[in-house]
Amino acid sequence: MSDVLAFDDRDGLIWLDGALVPWNEARLHVMTHSLHAGGAVFEGIRAYDGGIFLSNVHFSRFQRSAEIVGYTLPYSSLELLKACEAVLWANELKDAYIRPIAWRGSESVTVAARNATIHVAIAAWDWPTPAAEGRSTTGIRLQLSSWRRPRADTAPTASKCSGLYMIGTLARHAANDEGFDDALLLDIDGDVAETTATNIILVEGRKLVSPVADCFLDSITKRHVFALAQRAGLELEERKVSLEELCAADEVFVVGTSIEIQPVVELKGPAIGAQWSVGPLTQSLIDNFQNSVRQQCPA
Repeated sequence: MSDVLAFDDRDGLIWLDGALVPWNEARLHVMTHSLHAGGAVFEGIRAYDGGIFLSNVHFSRFQRSAEIVGYTLPYSSLELLKACEAVLWANELKDAYIRPIAWRGSESVTVAARNATIHVAIAAWDWPTPAAEGRSTTGIRLQLSSWRRPRADTAPTASKCSGLYMIGTLARHAANDEGFDDALLLDIDGDVAETTATNIILVEGRKLVSPVADCFLDSITKRHVFALAQRAGLELEERKVSLEELCAADEVFVVGTSIEIQPVVELKGPAIGAQWSVGPLTQSLIDNFQNSVRQQCPA
C-alpha cells in the first residue's frame, strides 16, 4: 500500500462555490461535464509569508482561460482573491501552493454544455519549492518527448485548460520510466516548445532566450524572471528556438510556479544530447527570485 497522502482525504478546508467546506467533503459528481470533456481551467499560485504572489496576473489569466474555453467565471478576480485569503487563513498557511479551478457541472455530458453550471473551488496546501528544500541548484535531466505541442488553431493553447495537460502526463510518465526528471516537448515544426509543465529559458552570454509561446501557455513566472533579468541589465529575446540552438546554450533553466527556477543539466533524445552546468547567471537569477518573492513584489 502506498504511503502517499491522497488529495481526496486530507485535513483542512477548501473553498467551494462560495463557502469553506471540510476538505474531504469538497466533491463533485461522476457525471460532471468537465470530467468527461476536459473543460476545466485552473491556476497555480504561490503564497509567500502569507502574501499571494502575482495574484492580479494569475486571476486575470484564470478569467481569460475560462473565456477561451467558452464560459464566464461566476466570481470576480477580487472575490477570488478574497477567497484565497480565506483559504490560507482557515488552513493556517503562510507559505503554500494555491489551486483555483473552475469546471462545467453535471447538467450535460454531451459535447455541447452551454447550460451547465460553472463551479469554482480553491484549495491550498504545503508544497515546498525546490529552494525551500535546499534543492534550488539541483539540476534536472530532460528526455526529448515524441509528443508535440499542438498548433494554436488545433487546441485552446492559450488557456490553462485541464484537457491539454494529458500530453504532459504522457510525456512525463515516459521520461520518468527512463530515469529522467521531465520531458521536453517540441512544437509541430520541430522547434523547442516547453517541458510538461514549465517554460524553458536559454542563457547565451548575457542574454536570455525563450521560445515564443505560440502553442503553449506563457509562464507568469517567466515574465517575472524576465523583469528581474531586465533590471540586472540582461538582454531578453523571444523567438523560435531550434534543438541545435538549445544544445549550444551556455546555461539552461526552467521556470514555473511549482518549481520557481530550476537548472537543467542534461537533455537526451534520439540522435541528440547535451549537458550543462549550473552556471553563475542561473544562480544569480535564483537568488534574485528568492529575494523578490519575500519582498512581495507588486502583483
